[in-house]
Amino acid sequence: MAPTEKPPLPAATPAARPISRRARWLGALLAVLALGGTGWLAWHLTHPEAPATAGAGAGGRRGAPATTVGVASAERAPLPVILDALGTVTPQASVRVRPQVSGVLEKVLFKEGQMVRAGELLATIDPRPLELALMQASGQRQQGEAQLASARVTLARFRTLLAQDSIARQEVDTQEALVRQLEGTVTINKANEGTARLNLGYARVTAPVGGRVGLRTVDVGNVVSTGDAGGIAVITQLSPIDVVFAVPQDLAGALQQRAVAGALMPVTALDRTRANALETGTFASLDNQVDTTTGTVKAKARFANQALALFPSQFVNVQLTLRTLENAITVPVAALRHGNEGDFVYVLNAAERTVSLRRVQRGQATADRVQIVSGLQAGEQVITEGADRLKDGASVTLPGDGANGASGPGGALAGGKRGRRPGAPEGAAPAAPAAAPSAPGASNPAGASAPQGPAAAASADAASPRRQRRASEAPGA
Repeated sequence: MAPTEKPPLPAATPAARPISRRARWLGALLAVLALGGTGWLAWHLTHPEAPATAGAGAGGRRGAPATTVGVASAERAPLPVILDALGTVTPQASVRVRPQVSGVLEKVLFKEGQMVRAGELLATIDPRPLELALMQASGQRQQGEAQLASARVTLARFRTLLAQDSIARQEVDTQEALVRQLEGTVTINKANEGTARLNLGYARVTAPVGGRVGLRTVDVGNVVSTGDAGGIAVITQLSPIDVVFAVPQDLAGALQQRAVAGALMPVTALDRTRANALETGTFASLDNQVDTTTGTVKAKARFANQALALFPSQFVNVQLTLRTLENAITVPVAALRHGNEGDFVYVLNAAERTVSLRRVQRGQATADRVQIVSGLQAGEQVITEGADRLKDGASVTLPGDGANGASGPGGALAGGKRGRRPGAPEGAAPAAPAAAPSAPGASNPAGASAPQGPAAAASADAASPRRQRRASEAPGA
């Protein structure tokens, strides 16, 4: 039996060599350099350098391009001082018509949404119970008057007998008291008769004010009474109508003084979008105290509202014209800039196509115009667009400069100056391109010479394959 062979032992793995200190420092240095290079590359890609130009840049920096801006002229014109506010349309009268007597509703004589006048008949209540009550009161009055007349006759007789000393004085006094008692009864009966006649008149329900009738709340045949919460109808006066709005407490004194002086201050009511004027009215009155929660005072303006454009409880935008500034120098609102040292504008120097920063003092403003109190004259041009990229002394370009042949920074002027030979006198014609030698035997169908130089290379690259094949087949090619 052959001896069993033992499997060979695996070779021993050589031990890892330790990294030296120098290698560690070298690796760290390479990592830092790689990180720095990556950061520089990222900064360089995200911050490209501006191309250099021949002209001077904005703010006096050489190489920056001129900025295209929009301009507007300062104008001298009347400027209205307008106060904008949010108001609520409030009717001068809104009445809920309720019956003054109880009874069955007999007739309804109005239509929903109808315009009615003051005193116009709206509805009637069954008058029969009220007529009977009036007859009863009249009968009681007549009965009392008859008793009073009889008592007065008896009193006259007693006074005659007393003068003849035929009766005692006590009987005369008693009769006089009875006459006075009956006089009081007659007065009460007359009052009861008047109340019954008044109630009979309440059977006819009339409009207390003129206006528009709302939706009907009761129908014919229902029993109505004085305690009904809904009543019979609601009448709202629409013409004239008021708008209530709030003004700042700082303007309350000036408004009050102008109102006392009788100044007419027009008020315009605008719709929600402020695009359409609904109605024009006048300032009416001012409240007598300041609302401490908001610091405002309620004001009221009155409108004729003949076209019924204003509806009760409608929210509208109000423009109150406080006064008008005559001969005010105004510029567009976009031209006025704000800085740490105050307000300023950029004034255009049209001859040099540069701008200058000028400090100004602003005054009143409207939605699109602002008053310049000092620092600007009428007729001067100011920058309205592109001013955020400007500095004092910056070069600018107007939108129409490119169409008129003006050159950009560092570029040649348009209109024939481009292509002039260096050193050629001003106004000389551009040099014509030299003719290129043609290949022997090759024909040019156009009969014109081909340009040479860079233009010839561009023309050769752009030649079609068919033309190249003709040139290769020519004799001597």
